[in-house]
Amino acid sequence: MSELHTFLFDGLPVRGMIVRLDGAWQEILARRAANTQTGAYPAPVAELLGEMTAAAALMQANIKFKGALILQVFGDGPVKLAVAEAQPDFSVRCTASVQGPVEADAHLPELVNVNNKGRCAITLDPKERLPGQQPYQGVVPLFGDRGEKLGKLSDVLQHYMLQSEQLDTTLVLAADDQVAAGLLIQRLPLAGEANIAGSSQRAEEDHIGRNEDYNRIATLAASLTREELLTLDVETILRRLFWEEKLLRFEPRTGLLAPRFACTCSRERVSGMLRGLGEAEAQSILEERGQIEVGCDFCGQQYRFDAVDAAQIFTAPGDQMPGTTLMQ
Repeated sequence: MSELHTFLFDGLPVRGMIVRLDGAWQEILARRAANTQTGAYPAPVAELLGEMTAAAALMQANIKFKGALILQVFGDGPVKLAVAEAQPDFSVRCTASVQGPVEADAHLPELVNVNNKGRCAITLDPKERLPGQQPYQGVVPLFGDRGEKLGKLSDVLQHYMLQSEQLDTTLVLAADDQVAAGLLIQRLPLAGEANIAGSSQRAEEDHIGRNEDYNRIATLAASLTREELLTLDVETILRRLFWEEKLLRFEPRTGLLAPRFACTCSRERVSGMLRGLGEAEAQSILEERGQIEVGCDFCGQQYRFDAVDAAQIFTAPGDQMPGTTLMQ
């Protein structure tokens, strides 16, 4: 049900992509609603997370990174942290930490940027790190050049792309309880002598906002309404917006190749987390509760460890006895 389309504007320095997360997004919301400890996300939080998940998929498709792209928004509102992640195979997942009441009409400033101290971070974590290699992370505030609060996630990400890549970018994002979707239009980076001479960054900065073809297409893209993005199919959207442009379409990611929900949690990873917690702390939890229970915030999977399991975690591999497999 989900799909991702990429395209170029023939003869113009502009590319685009559009994503619709249907089944993947519905599964994410259903898993959260089924979590008896947390319950469903408030509607404004779900909308923010949906937009973040669609944006993460678009950005992963845009840079074709061989690793996880992790988008985080954090601040001082009732949403302390919201995270969306897209893997190279376009499996996606997301979660949010909500503390306190959320107004029904809350938007980005009210959710995470009450005192204008919120931040957005984009992390690129390579799948196969070289020795000493660390993930790359870029961080931007949730306000504009004049200190004004940015009202939409798309505004924040456009600002990030302009700062990090010096490329004009237009994003339209939307989500409800059925669909999370996004449209990205971007001016292609310069090629030729400027790059060869090593002055590409300055050259890109000089072209910001000046390409007439990009500006025309960006204006058309920005006219797409939230309702249209959520209810119209991809073919109808592209035809309505760009019927006068010649598009070069690439093979879309649909069916088995489509974006989908998947979680990377595992019993082994949780065991590693408990090992990092320390044997004394683990023993203290066991004495108090009789077992250690850890739930995955992304998928809702519950992992349980009894005294035998805990002992096995802190025992050398050659000395381990068979443990239990308590999992729900």
